[in-house]
Amino acid sequence: MILGCAGARLSDEERAFFRAEQPWGFILFGRNVETMEQIRALTAELRAAVGRNAPVLIDQEGGTVRRLRPPLVRDYPPASVIGRLYASSPDEAKEAAYACGRLIAADLLSVGVDVDCAPVLDMPPEPDTGFIANRAFGSDPEQVRVLAQAMADGLKAGGVLPVIKHMPGHGRGLADSHIGLPVVKEPLALLAERDFRPFRELTGIRMAMTCHVLFEAVDAENPASASAKVVEQVMRGSIGFDGLIISDDISMNALAGDIGERARAVAAAGIDIILHCNGKMDEMRAVADAAPALAGVSLIRSDRALDGRPAADDANLAALSRRLDDILQARS
Repeated sequence: MILGCAGARLSDEERAFFRAEQPWGFILFGRNVETMEQIRALTAELRAAVGRNAPVLIDQEGGTVRRLRPPLVRDYPPASVIGRLYASSPDEAKEAAYACGRLIAADLLSVGVDVDCAPVLDMPPEPDTGFIANRAFGSDPEQVRVLAQAMADGLKAGGVLPVIKHMPGHGRGLADSHIGLPVVKEPLALLAERDFRPFRELTGIRMAMTCHVLFEAVDAENPASASAKVVEQVMRGSIGFDGLIISDDISMNALAGDIGERARAVAAAGIDIILHCNGKMDEMRAVADAAPALAGVSLIRSDRALDGRPAADDANLAALSRRLDDILQARS
């Protein structure tokens, strides 16, 4: 399991709980962010609580979904801004996506965060629509693949592991899965040809996050995160992803049941790691009670992912930041 915490520093209760339950990793949100120094201290506290170099994740996409914001770090555009560059200048769009990934990685690594839940590979049926909206690089599979690959490569070059999301694709799931269950009715052949394609074709990726979307063509009863059919037939089958699969946040209300029931359903579906984000102690205890020990093929996938944690290169970050600004300003 991956768990959150309630505030800017760990409480004694959280510290004791994490020490006893040994979550695989942690995730930070806006409630955990005050200053760069404070975030650095918090990530050190989290790792000290479990006594190992546990992965610390964050959602830092750019645009609306980013936990570190100015003035702590520079401004980063939403994926849709880079996507719009692609039609007139694919090379510059790719360069901008890489630069965002590399610069974001530097921000994150400086405060002890080594995993970014990005890039987004979801494709809305029309640009800037639905729940994903401007978080998407576009609605063309090749464009999304190219730009997501560039951002992922930039993150890795900066020493941060990417988590692609939301597999097998939240784009056609237009409803907000924090509130309710999005339903996709399109036939499987169309989804495989378009929506699943960027996930299938991205290379060098060791971790992916699911979506809480119901795909009627595969499983008319269970959303992807809780569907053994979607996991086996689509994520592991059609897409062919053999890395570590992390659920989306199980406190999102697209999932049915209480927190313990959600955690058990996700584990039963074959998801490797259960993600719970809100930091509420009673819910985290229920997740800990429900989450199985990491073992077997899931442990192998975890070891493979963490063994692949990259070292940061020696890129000139100031020059890269200026180049990103030049591209964005020239195309604005």
